Amino acid sequence: MLSYKAPIADIKFLIEDVFKYYDHYKKYAEFEEASPDLIDAIMQECAKFCENELLPLYQSGDKEGCQFDNGKVTTPKGFKKAYKQYVDGGWSALSHPVEHGGQGLPPSLGLVQSEMVGTANWSWAMYPGLSHGAMNTINAHGNNKQKELYLTRLIEGTWTGTMCLTEPQCGTDLGQVTTKAEPNGDGTYNLTGTKIFISAGEHDLTDNIIHIVLARLPDAPKGTRGISLFIVPKVKTSQDGTLGDANNVVCGSIEDKMGIKASATAVLNFDNAVGELIGPENKGLECMFTFMNTARLGTALQGVCSAELAFQNSLIYAKERLSMRSLTGKKHPEKVADPIIVHPDVRKMLMTQKAISEGGRAMIYYTAKIVDDISMAKTEKERQAADDRLGFITPILKAFLTELGSESANHGLQIFGGHGFIKEWGMEQIVRDARIATLYEGTTGIQALDLLGRKILLTRGKSLNDFSKEVLVFCKNHSLISSNPHKRQMNRFIWPLSKSIANWQQYTVRLGLKAKSNRDIVGSASVDFLMYSGYVVMAYFWAQMAQSAYEKLAEGVENRDFYRAKIKTAEFYFERMLPRTKSLAKTMMADPKTLMQLDQELMSFL
Repeated sequence: MLSYKAPIADIKFLIEDVFKYYDHYKKYAEFEEASPDLIDAIMQECAKFCENELLPLYQSGDKEGCQFDNGKVTTPKGFKKAYKQYVDGGWSALSHPVEHGGQGLPPSLGLVQSEMVGTANWSWAMYPGLSHGAMNTINAHGNNKQKELYLTRLIEGTWTGTMCLTEPQCGTDLGQVTTKAEPNGDGTYNLTGTKIFISAGEHDLTDNIIHIVLARLPDAPKGTRGISLFIVPKVKTSQDGTLGDANNVVCGSIEDKMGIKASATAVLNFDNAVGELIGPENKGLECMFTFMNTARLGTALQGVCSAELAFQNSLIYAKERLSMRSLTGKKHPEKVADPIIVHPDVRKMLMTQKAISEGGRAMIYYTAKIVDDISMAKTEKERQAADDRLGFITPILKAFLTELGSESANHGLQIFGGHGFIKEWGMEQIVRDARIATLYEGTTGIQALDLLGRKILLTRGKSLNDFSKEVLVFCKNHSLISSNPHKRQMNRFIWPLSKSIANWQQYTVRLGLKAKSNRDIVGSASVDFLMYSGYVVMAYFWAQMAQSAYEKLAEGVENRDFYRAKIKTAEFYFERMLPRTKSLAKTMMADPKTLMQLDQELMSFL
């Protein structure tokens, strides 16, 4: 059976020492209650819930799966009870507005909670997880009546929410959406169409599910310019929240999936289902991006969760499994063999997992502060500046961290050897569950095109330059030119990081020039460019963690091994993982002709 211990020490290191969350919270009067004592208590209680209630349901939920019967979905045993505990504990309301029943704590704290919940049981976490996106969308674009009716009940957890984008004929290309919305003349609309791949689209955890649906009004412009956004409840409701008749939203089936089997992925048929417009007509895709950005950050977090769960269990196994002797001589002569953790290849896989989980967590927690800034922005200029920062880093986080989360899961299976392939050990489930994260909310390829094409080339690299300046200021402040001993030690990180930033900018310029004569270069280079970007960004955060660890050691802290481990992991990252950028640089600059030179006739033999 898998084990999980919430990494509270690692989390506190980031929020207290690296990113200075408490100083950040002091900027906003709304976050005055977010004190160290309160947050520590929240983390401890969340850890107990995740370790004691959610983790035991992870493998059993996968084995049982969701059951479908005539439009109704039953979640695995224990899921409904755990959801009630989650709601009773106030976890659904943690980081949402007080005026609608939330606790008003920072969104960044909500991500800390989401990490623990997701690592303990990702399939279960998807039920309340989709609700957060619905809440954010309604809060940002809904009118007062919609907020009073829907938002308050989503926050209290008595209802859950979904996002309904994909249709059988279209996924990423939402310009092909055909679901229709006919006005009824009373401010409501009848929606007709089919949506697929709807996570948490049907279940037995709550009496009502609030669907956020993309559809077309009559005579709407073609393509993405003609899409509107609607709120469509599973059950019709009066303004006071009283439930009425079913709303002609029928679950046609649930998918039999490779992984996340305990999360219901539904086919939903809307047959004149009554809904309300949210946001302006034909601006639905813009409004939906509120939901999509929330979901993409949450999916990036799944990569960290997969890496953390795989690492924790791999480490336990590697310390206990005996096989062969160390190449440098017996380490445990009293045993029949040495634990496999003594072998360099196993160490490499473990260190890679550790570097991914802790480095990925740092990337998420850095971004969480930006989310706080957006939520608290007092002017449109402030909001837009923070949103631009978020827009730049989101595709990197979503794609890079999910790819590395899958890599970490596969390392875990490899460390377990034959046992990794057997269901009872749990590692193969992490591999299966992690794989979907690279696909939903925009595949790695789509995120890469968004980063290189829209976020960088179309803006002439403004966001990249802004981020690069931030990194270079850090490098300047912690360079070799200092009498401070730990700043001299930082040189092993500062110079490679500075060089990586300079190369990143140079390659971007070169790709932009190449793209002027051949647009295929954007498509052929984009994924390698995104992964290159991810390794450089993660290097920045590992350098920050090393810097903070040196500072704590200089203070004479008691738990010195914890901080030494941070520095050693940073050294590993810079020595063993950052160099991956060298091969990525080679491939992303290659001419796309080797990809495109075989025409359809020559490819027919495949």
